[in-house]
This record gives sequence, structure tokens and C-alpha cells, in this order.
Amino acid sequence: MLATVPSATLLGIDGHAVSVEVHIGRGLPAFTVVGLPDAACREARDRVRAAFASTGLDFPKSRVTVNLAPSGLRKVGAGLDLAIAVAVLAAQGRVPAHAVADCAFIGELGLDGGVRTVPGVLSLVGALPCDAVVVPAGSAIEASLVGRGVVRGVSSLREVVAAVDGSEPWPAPPPPGYVAAPVPPPDLADVRGQPLGQWAVEVSAAGGHHLLMIGPPGSGKTMLASRLPGILPPLGREQAMETTRIHSAGGLPLPGGGLVTHPPFRAPHHSASMVSLVGGGTSWIRPGEISFAHNGCLFMDEMGEFPPAVLDTLRQPIEEGVVRVARARHTVTFPARFLLVAAMNPCPCGDGGPWGSCRCSEGERSRYSRRLSGPLLDRFDLRVVVSRPDVGELLGAPPGVPSAVVAARVAGARALAAERGVRCNAELDGAILDRLAVLSPGARALVEHRLRSGRLSARGLARVKRVGRTLADLAGEAGGVLDERHIALALDLRTDVALLEVA
Repeated sequence: MLATVPSATLLGIDGHAVSVEVHIGRGLPAFTVVGLPDAACREARDRVRAAFASTGLDFPKSRVTVNLAPSGLRKVGAGLDLAIAVAVLAAQGRVPAHAVADCAFIGELGLDGGVRTVPGVLSLVGALPCDAVVVPAGSAIEASLVGRGVVRGVSSLREVVAAVDGSEPWPAPPPPGYVAAPVPPPDLADVRGQPLGQWAVEVSAAGGHHLLMIGPPGSGKTMLASRLPGILPPLGREQAMETTRIHSAGGLPLPGGGLVTHPPFRAPHHSASMVSLVGGGTSWIRPGEISFAHNGCLFMDEMGEFPPAVLDTLRQPIEEGVVRVARARHTVTFPARFLLVAAMNPCPCGDGGPWGSCRCSEGERSRYSRRLSGPLLDRFDLRVVVSRPDVGELLGAPPGVPSAVVAARVAGARALAAERGVRCNAELDGAILDRLAVLSPGARALVEHRLRSGRLSARGLARVKRVGRTLADLAGEAGGVLDERHIALALDLRTDVALLEVA
């Protein structure tokens, strides 16, 4: 007696179709799962047997062999439980085989026969060619985002058996989930006394430029960074689907509508490990924080407190927009195109630079400054000094520019970038950048001086030109020539960090 039921497994953020083959043959009672299952997948034999008993179903008292094809693909997690249970029922003849011939099953079984949600349902359903798919009731809205085939949500194995054998209809689709109004992000109007910091945040959002803010404690660095999501444009349909796939595969909660429509904002603690930041693992290769921030913002507060080895793992994703996690059996690629915003003190005590008397020794300052390598610093398009605001500005200054006004200017700059075939000016490269960022003679003289003095690299020159293009777009100058005003301001927004070191 043989039965085959379609299902899928997750590798990284991608789903892969799996055929669950069950053979019930003569021999001593046994339950064997083959086909490269991981530990959680092998434990399905105990969950399925207990679910049968709780549901009042007879488990076969003979040799049961489950093959998960293709056998060369590693199967992870408990998402194949429901498919294994249905395949056993079909092999027994308890349910008609034709009723499950073109229907896939995804879900974890509880010992009481309940069907539980699993990570990555959006990717799993997208990998299946079937006309219908049965998923946990809690994942039905997420599965319907694929927009292909019939999605049936179930809460228990009993509901599946009753629907497949025709004794009861499939459960009604769940009503659309309650979508609460999004909590408005903090407003830039709350920031007082930081005109340079507010301008840098606007330029960063408009052009997708990585931003590093350096200043003493209490100067408003975190306050500025937390207001950046409020001025970023909402995600398009393709970006929203990609971001939702990553969050679903990583087990993050999704909004009520199932789709992540706003740019994510991730702020890992400085004690985060390398794997938690870039992704990885053993059997379950999970996305990291930089992938969770894809199409959004990654904020690294107290960047000088992160281990140097962890910080240097950001260099390749910043350049390529992906993370490649290599293991012995397979390599997984995670999307990682994010806006990096970082904040740090000038020294361990925080009073270094022009703000006061530093209490750190020369060795402490040297070790602190070495935490950020030169290549990593070079990848920041914007490096600004944020000073403590004046007392008068804190107590009597008028409110700043509201986020809604700044967001409109950011949306205009992003629209110009979209006409050029990129999402933002930070992605301009090659011939397109040369055509859209032609340096005037005065601008050329400014960058030539920086290049000859060694204070600007070839990578830095390209980044300065991109920032200059964004500044021109914000000023409403859509021509291809950047004059010395744009380049001078772009260079001013790229502070030489070495000048902040205390002698």
C-alpha cells in the first residue's frame, strides 16, 4: 500500500517542493522516516502517532516507511507532519487517494491532533505547483498572499479527515484579520536644536545613504535615528512580498493583513552575535538582523561597543545587498539591501572631541577607534558630528519640520531615482552615475584635493557623487552636472573621523 502527498520544506527563505511517500508493508510494527530529515522532522513519527490516537484514528500495526523526496534535499522543521499523517491515511485506505492527489498539506501536528503554524508558509506555498493547499488556520491569510490556487485553513486533523472523505465540507475561510491602525512613528518635529542631524537624516532617507552619527551621550543620535522610518516611503508590492517572506521564514510576527507594507526598523543590541546579525545556524538556517532589515533600516546604536569581527561582517552585504551563508551541504543566499544608520560616542567616556574633557587614556581611545575598520568607515556615505544642543534651543526653540513635510521631499527624490531605474541614488553605479553626476571644474578641484591627500578613496569618490546627486534632487536641480555647492556639502557631510580623536 503506497500513497504520495505533496508538501514543502524551507531552506533559508526559499520553499522547496517535497513529495511525502508512505509505504505500509508487512513486518514488525515500525515507523521509519528517510530522505535526509533533521531531528524535528524525524520526531514526526511520535507526533503523528499521538495525533492519530487523540483523533480516534487507528494507526497501522505494521511497518510504515516514509520517504521524503527528493532524498538529496535536507528537510527541516515540523511542517511535514500534516502531509505525513494524510499520506498514512491514504495508504491505509482510510481516505480516498484521488481526494489528495492534487492537494498539498503543510502544518505541524500537536499531540491532541491540532494543526499548528510553521515558519515560512508564504515561501512554502509559493513553491508548490498544486491547485489547492491545506495550511493551519492561523496561516491562511499569509498563504493567500501568494494569489495562486485554493487555500484551505484547518485547525485539527479531524477537520482534514472529515473534509477529505466527504463527510463534512472544508472549513469556511477565516474572515480577514483585524488590521489595527499603524502606530504613528515618532515625528521629526520633536527634535530641537539639531539642524545638521535632521538634514543628514533627510538626505540619508532620500538617497538611501548609510549614515554614521558621532556625538556625546544625550546629543540626540538615537532620537534622530528612531524618526527615520517615519520619512521613508511605504514599500511597493514586490518589496513588501520579499520583506514578508523574510520575516515569515525567520518566524517574526506579521501584521494583521499578513503583508509587511512599511519599511522595517531593526535595532540589534551591541551584544548580538555574528550569526544573529548575518544569519545562519545548523539545521535551520535562519535569516539574521541585516536580512530582517531588508528594504528598511538597520540601526546600530553604540556601534563602538560591537565586536570588530561582527562589524566587519557588514562590509560585503553593504556592497552586494545579499548575504551568502555557506555550509557543507548547501549555500543559502539572503537578501540584505538595507539602510545602515549607526550612532557612536567619540570615545569610551563620551566626552572626547570638542565637547569636553576626555577621561580616557590614550590606549583606551586607540582601542575604541580601532573597532571600526577603515574599510567599514569608508562605506558610510554620511558621517556627521552631532553636538549637544544648546539649553536655549531645548527650552525655547520652535518645533522642527514635521515628518510629513520631510517625507514628501524624500518621496520626490525617490521618484526621480525610480525614473533612472534604481530604487534610490545610493544604487547608481557605472555609466549611469557618470552621466548623472558630472563634476563641474570647481567640484572637480574639491575632490581632487581630497584624493591627492589620501582623505578620499575611489569608493569614497563614488559615494560623494551619489550624495551630491541626492542633494541636487532635493534642491530641485534635475540636471546631470554637480557644481561645487553640491560636492562641498557632500564632503562636509562626510566628516573625517580621524579629526575627532583627542590628542
